[in-house]
Amino acid sequence: MKRTLLFGCACAVLAGCASHAPIAEAPPQVDLPGGWTVAGASTGEAWPDQHWWQRFGSPELSRLVDEGQSSNLELAGAFARVRQAEAGARIAGVSLLPTANFYSDAGRTAPLKNGSGSTNVDSGVQVSYEVDFWGKNKASVASAQASLAANRFDRQTVALTVTSGIVSTYLQVLSLHDRLAVAREHVANAEHVLALVEAQKQAGAASTLDLARQRSAVAQQKADIPDLMQQAREAQSALAILLGQSPQTFSIGDKGLDTITLPDVSPGLPSELLARRPDIGRAEANLAAANADVAVARANLFPSINLTGALGTQSSALVSLLNAPNMLANVGASLMAPIFDGGRLKQEREQAIARKQELVQVYRATVMSAFAEVDTALGQIRSLDDQQRLKTAELEQARQAYDLSEIRYKLGAEDFTTVLDTQRALSDVQNDMGLLKLRRLQATVSLYKALGGGWSSDPGQGNPAPAKA
Repeated sequence: MKRTLLFGCACAVLAGCASHAPIAEAPPQVDLPGGWTVAGASTGEAWPDQHWWQRFGSPELSRLVDEGQSSNLELAGAFARVRQAEAGARIAGVSLLPTANFYSDAGRTAPLKNGSGSTNVDSGVQVSYEVDFWGKNKASVASAQASLAANRFDRQTVALTVTSGIVSTYLQVLSLHDRLAVAREHVANAEHVLALVEAQKQAGAASTLDLARQRSAVAQQKADIPDLMQQAREAQSALAILLGQSPQTFSIGDKGLDTITLPDVSPGLPSELLARRPDIGRAEANLAAANADVAVARANLFPSINLTGALGTQSSALVSLLNAPNMLANVGASLMAPIFDGGRLKQEREQAIARKQELVQVYRATVMSAFAEVDTALGQIRSLDDQQRLKTAELEQARQAYDLSEIRYKLGAEDFTTVLDTQRALSDVQNDMGLLKLRRLQATVSLYKALGGGWSSDPGQGNPAPAKA
Protein backbone atom coordinates (compact mmCIF):
# COMPACT_ATOMS: atom_id res chain seq x y z
CA MET A 1 0.00 0.00 0.00
CA LYS A 2 2.91 2.35 0.70
CA ARG A 3 4.15 1.82 -2.82
CA THR A 4 0.73 2.74 -4.17
CA LEU A 5 0.71 5.85 -2.03
CA LEU A 6 4.14 6.78 -3.31
CA PHE A 7 2.87 6.25 -6.84
CA GLY A 8 0.00 8.68 -6.25
CA CYS A 9 2.34 11.27 -4.77
CA ALA A 10 4.70 10.94 -7.72
CA CYS A 11 1.79 11.56 -10.11
CA ALA A 12 0.81 14.72 -8.27
CA VAL A 13 4.37 16.08 -8.07
CA LEU A 14 5.21 15.42 -11.69
CA ALA A 15 1.88 16.79 -12.82
CA GLY A 16 2.76 20.01 -11.05
CA CYS A 17 6.02 20.13 -12.95
CA ALA A 18 4.18 20.08 -16.25
CA SER A 19 4.13 23.79 -16.78
CA HIS A 20 5.04 24.01 -20.44
CA ALA A 21 1.59 25.07 -21.61
CA PRO A 22 1.34 27.15 -24.78
CA ILE A 23 1.84 30.85 -24.25
CA ALA A 24 -1.15 32.90 -25.34
CA GLU A 25 -0.22 35.39 -28.00
CA ALA A 26 -1.96 38.66 -28.82
CA PRO A 27 -3.50 38.87 -32.30
CA PRO A 28 -1.23 40.49 -34.91
CA GLN A 29 -1.45 44.23 -35.27
CA VAL A 30 -3.33 45.66 -38.23
CA ASP A 31 -3.33 49.34 -39.21
CA LEU A 32 -6.94 50.42 -38.73
CA PRO A 33 -8.86 53.68 -39.00
CA GLY A 34 -10.05 55.25 -35.79
CA GLY A 35 -13.63 55.33 -37.01
CA TRP A 36 -15.99 56.81 -39.55
CA THR A 37 -17.80 60.11 -39.54
CA VAL A 38 -21.42 60.31 -40.66
CA ALA A 39 -22.58 63.73 -41.80
CA GLY A 40 -25.23 65.31 -39.62
CA ALA A 41 -24.98 62.71 -36.83
CA SER A 42 -24.37 63.35 -33.17
CA THR A 43 -22.68 61.05 -30.72
CA GLY A 44 -24.84 58.52 -28.93
CA GLU A 45 -24.95 54.98 -27.60
CA ALA A 46 -23.16 52.02 -29.12
CA TRP A 47 -24.71 51.09 -32.43
CA PRO A 48 -26.05 48.77 -33.73
CA ASP A 49 -27.85 47.12 -30.86
CA GLN A 50 -28.46 43.39 -30.59
CA HIS A 51 -32.01 43.54 -31.93
CA TRP A 52 -31.20 45.87 -34.81
CA TRP A 53 -33.95 44.50 -37.06
CA GLN A 54 -36.57 46.00 -34.73
CA ARG A 55 -35.45 49.46 -35.86
CA PHE A 56 -37.26 48.83 -39.15
CA GLY A 57 -40.50 49.16 -37.19
CA SER A 58 -42.21 46.01 -38.52
CA PRO A 59 -43.75 43.58 -35.99
CA GLU A 60 -44.09 41.00 -38.78
CA LEU A 61 -40.39 41.26 -39.59
CA SER A 62 -39.47 40.84 -35.90
CA ARG A 63 -41.65 37.74 -35.72
CA LEU A 64 -40.06 36.26 -38.84
CA VAL A 65 -36.54 36.88 -37.48
CA ASP A 66 -37.46 35.10 -34.24
CA GLU A 67 -38.78 32.15 -36.24
CA GLY A 68 -35.67 32.03 -38.38
CA GLN A 69 -33.33 32.06 -35.39
CA SER A 70 -35.13 29.04 -33.92
CA SER A 71 -35.91 27.06 -37.09
CA ASN A 72 -33.29 27.81 -39.75
CA LEU A 73 -31.64 24.58 -40.87
CA GLU A 74 -28.16 26.03 -41.43
CA LEU A 75 -28.21 27.53 -37.95
CA ALA A 76 -29.29 24.19 -36.49
CA GLY A 77 -26.33 22.55 -38.25
CA ALA A 78 -23.97 25.21 -36.87
CA PHE A 79 -25.29 24.58 -33.37
CA ALA A 80 -24.67 20.83 -33.84
CA ARG A 81 -21.08 21.60 -34.82
CA VAL A 82 -20.69 23.56 -31.59
CA ARG A 83 -21.89 20.53 -29.63
CA GLN A 84 -19.32 18.41 -31.45
CA ALA A 85 -16.59 20.88 -30.53
CA GLU A 86 -17.75 20.90 -26.90
CA ALA A 87 -17.46 17.12 -26.79
CA GLY A 88 -14.01 17.35 -28.41
CA ALA A 89 -12.85 19.82 -25.76
CA ARG A 90 -14.05 17.50 -22.99
CA ILE A 91 -12.29 14.56 -24.62
CA ALA A 92 -9.05 16.54 -24.84
CA GLY A 93 -9.33 17.40 -21.15
CA VAL A 94 -9.32 13.72 -20.24
CA SER A 95 -5.62 13.51 -21.12
CA LEU A 96 -4.80 15.59 -18.04
CA LEU A 97 -6.30 12.95 -15.72
CA PRO A 98 -5.15 9.45 -14.77
CA THR A 99 -6.95 6.48 -16.29
CA ALA A 100 -8.08 3.50 -14.23
CA ASN A 101 -9.11 0.10 -15.55
CA PHE A 102 -10.44 -2.95 -13.73
CA TYR A 103 -9.06 -6.30 -14.75
CA SER A 104 -9.89 -9.86 -13.74
CA ASP A 105 -8.42 -13.16 -14.85
CA ALA A 106 -9.34 -16.67 -13.74
CA GLY A 107 -7.93 -20.05 -14.76
CA ARG A 108 -8.12 -23.71 -13.80
CA THR A 109 -5.19 -26.12 -13.85
CA ALA A 110 -5.73 -29.86 -13.76
CA PRO A 111 -3.00 -32.56 -13.61
CA LEU A 112 -2.98 -35.17 -16.34
CA LYS A 113 -2.54 -38.10 -13.91
CA ASN A 114 -2.72 -37.90 -10.14
CA GLY A 115 -3.37 -34.95 -7.87
CA SER A 116 -6.04 -32.33 -7.54
CA GLY A 117 -6.47 -29.23 -9.68
CA SER A 118 -6.39 -25.60 -8.57
CA THR A 119 -8.17 -22.38 -9.51
CA ASN A 120 -6.12 -19.19 -9.98
CA VAL A 121 -7.82 -15.81 -9.77
CA ASP A 122 -6.12 -12.47 -10.46
CA SER A 123 -8.04 -9.17 -10.27
CA GLY A 124 -7.43 -5.54 -9.44
CA VAL A 125 -7.36 -1.94 -10.63
CA GLN A 126 -4.63 -0.61 -12.90
CA VAL A 127 -3.93 3.13 -13.01
CA SER A 128 -1.84 4.88 -15.64
CA TYR A 129 -0.88 8.51 -16.04
CA GLU A 130 1.21 10.37 -18.58
CA VAL A 131 3.22 13.12 -16.94
CA ASP A 132 2.63 16.24 -18.98
CA PHE A 133 6.17 17.46 -18.39
CA TRP A 134 6.49 19.26 -21.73
CA GLY A 135 2.92 20.61 -21.76
CA LYS A 136 1.73 18.52 -24.71
CA ASN A 137 -1.58 17.55 -23.09
CA LYS A 138 -2.26 21.06 -21.85
CA ALA A 139 -1.53 22.38 -25.31
CA SER A 140 -3.94 19.83 -26.79
CA VAL A 141 -6.63 21.03 -24.39
CA ALA A 142 -5.90 24.65 -25.27
CA SER A 143 -6.19 23.81 -28.98
CA ALA A 144 -9.51 22.04 -28.45
CA GLN A 145 -10.88 24.94 -26.40
CA ALA A 146 -9.80 27.44 -29.05
CA SER A 147 -11.46 25.29 -31.71
CA LEU A 148 -14.60 25.28 -29.59
CA ALA A 149 -14.48 29.08 -29.42
CA ALA A 150 -14.02 29.20 -33.20
CA ASN A 151 -17.10 27.02 -33.68
CA ARG A 152 -19.12 29.26 -31.39
CA PHE A 153 -18.02 32.30 -33.37
CA ASP A 154 -18.89 30.44 -36.55
CA ARG A 155 -22.38 29.75 -35.22
CA GLN A 156 -22.81 33.46 -34.54
CA THR A 157 -21.58 34.25 -38.05
CA VAL A 158 -24.22 31.91 -39.46
CA ALA A 159 -26.84 33.50 -37.17
CA LEU A 160 -25.88 36.98 -38.40
CA THR A 161 -25.96 35.84 -42.03
CA VAL A 162 -29.34 34.17 -41.58
CA THR A 163 -30.83 37.17 -39.79
CA SER A 164 -29.59 39.69 -42.35
CA GLY A 165 -30.78 37.35 -45.11
CA ILE A 166 -34.28 37.21 -43.60
CA VAL A 167 -34.46 41.00 -43.29
CA SER A 168 -33.10 41.63 -46.78
CA THR A 169 -35.38 39.04 -48.42
CA TYR A 170 -38.41 40.34 -46.53
CA LEU A 171 -37.67 43.84 -47.79
CA GLN A 172 -37.35 42.45 -51.30
CA VAL A 173 -40.79 40.82 -51.05
CA LEU A 174 -42.33 44.10 -49.88
CA SER A 175 -40.57 45.96 -52.68
CA LEU A 176 -42.03 43.57 -55.23
CA HIS A 177 -45.47 44.18 -53.74
CA ASP A 178 -44.88 47.89 -54.33
CA ARG A 179 -43.67 47.31 -57.87
CA LEU A 180 -46.76 45.24 -58.60
CA ALA A 181 -48.94 48.04 -57.29
CA VAL A 182 -47.10 50.55 -59.47
CA ALA A 183 -47.39 48.24 -62.49
CA ARG A 184 -51.14 47.95 -61.98
CA GLU A 185 -51.33 51.73 -61.64
CA HIS A 186 -49.46 52.04 -64.94
CA VAL A 187 -51.94 49.69 -66.57
CA ALA A 188 -54.82 51.78 -65.23
CA ASN A 189 -53.22 54.96 -66.54
CA ALA A 190 -52.55 53.37 -69.92
CA GLU A 191 -56.13 52.14 -70.15
CA HIS A 192 -57.34 55.62 -69.23
CA VAL A 193 -55.27 57.09 -72.05
CA LEU A 194 -56.52 54.33 -74.37
CA ALA A 195 -60.11 55.31 -73.63
CA LEU A 196 -59.18 58.91 -74.40
CA VAL A 197 -57.56 57.94 -77.71
CA GLU A 198 -60.58 55.83 -78.66
CA ALA A 199 -62.83 58.83 -77.99
CA GLN A 200 -60.53 61.04 -80.05
CA LYS A 201 -60.57 58.47 -82.85
CA GLN A 202 -64.33 58.40 -82.95
CA ALA A 203 -64.30 62.19 -83.10
CA GLY A 204 -61.78 62.08 -85.94
CA ALA A 205 -59.07 63.77 -83.86
CA ALA A 206 -56.82 60.70 -83.53
CA SER A 207 -55.43 58.33 -86.11
CA THR A 208 -55.57 54.56 -86.28
CA LEU A 209 -51.81 54.61 -85.67
CA ASP A 210 -52.30 56.48 -82.37
CA LEU A 211 -54.87 53.89 -81.28
CA ALA A 212 -52.60 50.96 -82.18
CA ARG A 213 -49.64 52.48 -80.38
CA GLN A 214 -51.64 53.01 -77.19
CA ARG A 215 -53.07 49.48 -77.32
CA SER A 216 -49.48 48.25 -77.63
CA ALA A 217 -48.51 50.35 -74.61
CA VAL A 218 -51.36 48.82 -72.57
CA ALA A 219 -50.31 45.30 -73.57
CA GLN A 220 -46.70 46.07 -72.65
CA GLN A 221 -47.70 47.36 -69.21
CA LYS A 222 -49.83 44.27 -68.59
CA ALA A 223 -46.98 41.98 -69.69
CA ASP A 224 -44.80 43.24 -66.84
CA ILE A 225 -47.22 42.01 -64.16
CA PRO A 226 -46.77 38.19 -64.54
CA ASP A 227 -42.97 38.57 -64.33
CA LEU A 228 -43.23 40.67 -61.18
CA MET A 229 -45.66 38.16 -59.65
CA GLN A 230 -43.19 35.34 -60.34
CA GLN A 231 -40.34 37.34 -58.78
CA ALA A 232 -42.49 37.91 -55.70
CA ARG A 233 -43.24 34.17 -55.46
CA GLU A 234 -39.55 33.32 -55.75
CA ALA A 235 -38.56 35.88 -53.11
CA GLN A 236 -41.28 34.59 -50.78
CA SER A 237 -40.08 31.00 -51.32
CA ALA A 238 -36.50 32.07 -50.50
CA LEU A 239 -37.78 33.68 -47.32
CA ALA A 240 -39.63 30.49 -46.38
CA ILE A 241 -36.42 28.46 -46.79
CA LEU A 242 -34.56 30.86 -44.51
CA LEU A 243 -37.28 30.31 -41.92
CA GLY A 244 -37.04 26.52 -42.24
CA GLN A 245 -40.58 26.31 -43.63
CA SER A 246 -42.17 24.82 -46.72
CA PRO A 247 -42.70 27.45 -49.46
CA GLN A 248 -46.05 25.84 -50.37
CA THR A 249 -47.58 26.68 -47.00
CA PHE A 250 -45.84 30.00 -46.33
CA SER A 251 -47.15 33.46 -47.09
CA ILE A 252 -46.83 36.99 -45.75
CA GLY A 253 -49.21 39.91 -45.77
CA ASP A 254 -49.69 42.01 -48.88
CA LYS A 255 -47.72 44.96 -47.50
CA GLY A 256 -45.29 47.39 -49.06
CA LEU A 257 -42.21 49.29 -48.03
CA ASP A 258 -44.38 52.10 -46.72
CA THR A 259 -44.78 49.97 -43.56
CA ILE A 260 -40.99 50.01 -42.99
CA THR A 261 -39.14 52.69 -41.06
CA LEU A 262 -35.75 53.71 -42.45
CA PRO A 263 -33.32 53.49 -39.49
CA ASP A 264 -30.99 56.39 -38.84
CA VAL A 265 -27.28 55.71 -39.16
CA SER A 266 -25.82 56.49 -35.76
CA PRO A 267 -22.70 58.60 -35.38
CA GLY A 268 -19.03 57.93 -35.26
CA LEU A 269 -19.17 54.17 -35.82
CA PRO A 270 -15.94 53.60 -33.88
CA SER A 271 -13.49 50.94 -34.98
CA GLU A 272 -13.99 49.08 -31.69
CA LEU A 273 -17.38 47.90 -32.94
CA LEU A 274 -15.62 45.55 -35.34
CA ALA A 275 -14.37 43.59 -32.35
CA ARG A 276 -17.97 42.39 -32.12
CA ARG A 277 -17.81 40.77 -35.56
CA PRO A 278 -17.94 37.01 -35.00
CA ASP A 279 -15.87 36.24 -38.10
CA ILE A 280 -12.97 38.25 -36.62
CA GLY A 281 -13.42 36.38 -33.34
CA ARG A 282 -13.36 33.10 -35.26
CA ALA A 283 -10.13 34.03 -37.06
CA GLU A 284 -8.54 34.95 -33.73
CA ALA A 285 -9.68 31.67 -32.13
CA ASN A 286 -8.29 29.67 -35.05
CA LEU A 287 -4.99 31.47 -34.60
CA ALA A 288 -4.97 30.55 -30.90
CA ALA A 289 -5.66 26.91 -31.79
CA ALA A 290 -2.78 26.93 -34.28
CA ASN A 291 -0.48 28.38 -31.64
CA ALA A 292 -1.41 25.53 -29.29
CA ASP A 293 -0.85 23.00 -32.09
CA VAL A 294 2.69 24.32 -32.48
CA ALA A 295 3.27 23.63 -28.78
CA VAL A 296 1.92 20.08 -29.19
CA ALA A 297 4.21 19.43 -32.15
CA ARG A 298 7.17 20.80 -30.21
CA ALA A 299 6.41 18.62 -27.17
CA ASN A 300 6.22 15.52 -29.37
CA LEU A 301 9.97 15.92 -29.99
CA PHE A 302 10.74 15.28 -26.30
CA PRO A 303 10.50 12.09 -24.22
CA SER A 304 7.19 11.08 -22.67
CA ILE A 305 6.98 9.75 -19.12
CA ASN A 306 4.28 7.25 -18.20
CA LEU A 307 3.54 6.12 -14.65
CA THR A 308 1.58 2.97 -13.98
CA GLY A 309 0.35 1.34 -10.83
CA ALA A 310 -1.85 -1.57 -9.90
CA LEU A 311 -3.58 -2.70 -6.74
CA GLY A 312 -5.21 -6.13 -6.77
CA THR A 313 -5.39 -9.65 -5.40
CA GLN A 314 -4.09 -12.97 -6.49
CA SER A 315 -5.03 -16.35 -5.01
CA SER A 316 -5.12 -19.99 -5.96
CA ALA A 317 -8.20 -20.44 -3.82
CA LEU A 318 -11.32 -18.57 -4.81
CA VAL A 319 -12.66 -18.40 -1.24
CA SER A 320 -9.51 -16.64 0.03
CA LEU A 321 -9.24 -14.18 -2.80
CA LEU A 322 -9.80 -11.10 -0.63
CA ASN A 323 -7.65 -12.08 2.29
CA ALA A 324 -4.96 -9.55 3.19
CA PRO A 325 -1.99 -11.83 2.40
CA ASN A 326 -3.23 -12.04 -1.19
CA MET A 327 -3.22 -8.27 -1.78
CA LEU A 328 -0.60 -7.14 -4.30
CA ALA A 329 0.61 -3.74 -5.42
CA ASN A 330 3.07 -2.69 -8.11
CA VAL A 331 4.30 0.63 -9.37
CA GLY A 332 6.17 1.28 -12.58
CA ALA A 333 7.44 4.12 -14.68
CA SER A 334 8.43 4.15 -18.33
CA LEU A 335 10.29 6.66 -20.44
CA MET A 336 9.90 6.75 -24.21
CA ALA A 337 11.88 9.11 -26.41
CA PRO A 338 11.96 9.33 -30.20
CA ILE A 339 15.28 8.24 -31.72
CA PHE A 340 14.63 7.91 -35.43
CA ASP A 341 11.37 8.58 -37.24
CA GLY A 342 12.63 9.80 -40.57
CA GLY A 343 12.08 13.43 -39.57
CA ARG A 344 8.31 13.01 -39.24
CA LEU A 345 8.00 14.81 -35.88
CA LYS A 346 10.20 17.67 -37.01
CA GLN A 347 8.20 18.12 -40.20
CA GLU A 348 4.95 18.01 -38.22
CA ARG A 349 6.28 20.88 -36.13
CA GLU A 350 7.24 22.80 -39.28
CA GLN A 351 3.79 22.12 -40.65
CA ALA A 352 2.16 23.49 -37.50
CA ILE A 353 4.33 26.62 -37.64
CA ALA A 354 3.44 27.19 -41.30
CA ARG A 355 -0.25 26.72 -40.47
CA LYS A 356 0.04 29.35 -37.75
CA GLN A 357 1.74 31.76 -40.16
CA GLU A 358 -1.07 31.19 -42.64
CA LEU A 359 -3.72 31.98 -40.04
CA VAL A 360 -1.90 35.18 -39.08
CA GLN A 361 -2.42 36.37 -42.64
CA VAL A 362 -6.02 35.10 -42.64
CA TYR A 363 -6.67 37.13 -39.48
CA ARG A 364 -5.22 40.28 -41.02
CA ALA A 365 -7.18 39.75 -44.23
CA THR A 366 -10.40 39.22 -42.25
CA VAL A 367 -9.95 42.46 -40.34
CA MET A 368 -9.11 44.45 -43.48
CA SER A 369 -12.09 42.93 -45.30
CA ALA A 370 -14.34 43.88 -42.38
CA PHE A 371 -13.32 47.52 -42.59
CA ALA A 372 -13.72 47.47 -46.36
CA GLU A 373 -17.28 46.15 -45.96
CA VAL A 374 -18.17 48.92 -43.52
CA ASP A 375 -16.64 51.56 -45.77
CA THR A 376 -18.51 50.17 -48.79
CA ALA A 377 -21.84 50.07 -46.94
CA LEU A 378 -21.43 53.66 -45.74
CA GLY A 379 -20.50 54.76 -49.26
CA GLN A 380 -23.60 53.04 -50.64
CA ILE A 381 -25.82 54.78 -48.09
CA ARG A 382 -24.43 58.20 -48.95
CA SER A 383 -24.69 57.55 -52.69
CA LEU A 384 -28.23 56.17 -52.49
CA ASP A 385 -29.38 59.09 -50.35
CA ASP A 386 -28.12 61.47 -53.03
CA GLN A 387 -29.74 59.42 -55.78
CA GLN A 388 -33.07 59.31 -53.95
CA ARG A 389 -33.08 63.07 -53.48
CA LEU A 390 -32.42 63.69 -57.17
CA LYS A 391 -34.81 60.96 -58.29
CA THR A 392 -37.59 62.44 -56.13
CA ALA A 393 -37.24 65.74 -57.96
CA GLU A 394 -37.24 63.87 -61.27
CA LEU A 395 -40.41 62.00 -60.28
CA GLU A 396 -42.24 65.23 -59.49
CA GLN A 397 -41.32 66.67 -62.87
CA ALA A 398 -42.19 63.44 -64.72
CA ARG A 399 -45.62 63.30 -63.08
CA GLN A 400 -46.25 66.95 -63.92
CA ALA A 401 -45.13 66.41 -67.53
CA TYR A 402 -47.47 63.43 -67.90
CA ASP A 403 -50.46 65.32 -66.52
CA LEU A 404 -49.79 68.34 -68.74
CA SER A 405 -49.28 66.23 -71.86
CA GLU A 406 -52.63 64.49 -71.30
CA ILE A 407 -54.42 67.84 -70.85
CA ARG A 408 -52.76 69.36 -73.92
CA TYR A 409 -53.58 66.25 -75.96
CA LYS A 410 -57.24 66.57 -75.03
CA LEU A 411 -57.14 70.19 -76.19
CA GLY A 412 -55.38 69.26 -79.42
CA ALA A 413 -52.29 71.26 -78.53
CA GLU A 414 -49.96 68.24 -78.32
CA ASP A 415 -49.54 65.16 -80.47
CA PHE A 416 -49.92 61.64 -79.12
CA THR A 417 -46.18 60.89 -79.25
CA THR A 418 -45.62 63.33 -76.40
CA VAL A 419 -48.24 61.56 -74.30
CA LEU A 420 -46.54 58.20 -74.89
CA ASP A 421 -43.11 59.61 -74.05
CA THR A 422 -44.23 61.21 -70.79
CA GLN A 423 -46.19 58.09 -69.87
CA ARG A 424 -43.12 55.91 -70.39
CA ALA A 425 -40.84 58.33 -68.54
CA LEU A 426 -43.17 58.40 -65.52
CA SER A 427 -43.28 54.60 -65.45
CA ASP A 428 -39.49 54.34 -65.58
CA VAL A 429 -38.94 56.91 -62.82
CA GLN A 430 -41.48 55.25 -60.53
CA ASN A 431 -39.74 51.88 -61.01
CA ASP A 432 -36.37 53.48 -60.31
CA MET A 433 -37.71 55.06 -57.13
CA GLY A 434 -38.96 51.70 -55.87
CA LEU A 435 -35.62 50.03 -56.56
CA LEU A 436 -33.69 52.88 -54.92
CA LYS A 437 -35.83 52.62 -51.80
CA LEU A 438 -35.13 48.89 -51.60
CA ARG A 439 -31.41 49.36 -52.21
CA ARG A 440 -31.24 52.03 -49.50
CA LEU A 441 -32.89 49.75 -46.94
CA GLN A 442 -30.69 46.82 -47.93
CA ALA A 443 -27.59 49.01 -47.66
CA THR A 444 -28.58 49.66 -44.05
CA VAL A 445 -28.89 45.90 -43.53
CA SER A 446 -25.41 45.49 -45.04
CA LEU A 447 -24.04 48.08 -42.62
CA TYR A 448 -25.63 46.31 -39.66
CA LYS A 449 -24.08 43.04 -40.84
CA ALA A 450 -20.67 44.62 -41.50
CA LEU A 451 -20.62 45.94 -37.94
CA GLY A 452 -21.39 42.54 -36.44
CA GLY A 453 -25.10 43.13 -36.04
CA GLY A 454 -24.77 44.14 -32.41
CA TRP A 455 -23.42 40.69 -31.57
CA SER A 456 -21.53 40.41 -28.28
CA SER A 457 -19.19 37.67 -27.06
CA ASP A 458 -20.57 38.17 -23.55
CA PRO A 459 -23.09 35.33 -23.01
CA GLY A 460 -25.03 37.57 -20.66
CA GLN A 461 -25.79 40.12 -23.36
CA GLY A 462 -28.77 38.33 -24.84
CA ASN A 463 -27.38 36.86 -28.04
CA PRO A 464 -29.85 35.06 -30.30
CA ALA A 465 -30.93 31.66 -29.04
CA PRO A 466 -29.41 28.71 -30.88
CA ALA A 467 -31.49 27.00 -33.50
CA LYS A 468 -33.28 23.83 -32.56
CA ALA A 469 -31.74 20.68 -33.95
